[in-house]
Amino acid sequence: MNLEKYLPLTETTYYILLSLLEPGHGYAVMQKAEELSAGRVRIAAGTMYGAIDNLLRQKLITSVSSSDPRRKMYQTTVEGAHVLELESQRLKHMIDIYNRIQGDEQYD
Repeated sequence: MNLEKYLPLTETTYYILLSLLEPGHGYAVMQKAEELSAGRVRIAAGTMYGAIDNLLRQKLITSVSSSDPRRKMYQTTVEGAHVLELESQRLKHMIDIYNRIQGDEQYD
């Protein structure tokens, strides 16, 4: 499976996959994404559940059993974790190039 076809990830998708490295339900993912992004990424419920449907279809996340039947739980799959790693490498590469060209200068 060519996982690079999923790149680049949207910021929302990146944080969802990252949040679901441990099992979680939609609302918990929304909270965790906001926390991990220091408030920069706020996922609305409609966006969250549309993204979950898409990620399930792509097999980047999977449903997992829950002790609470009212909550659907999800977790990043092995493929999803690999896509997350590929995206992290892609972003790091871009930052490395920027730092090399700019000499890692700080701007006011």
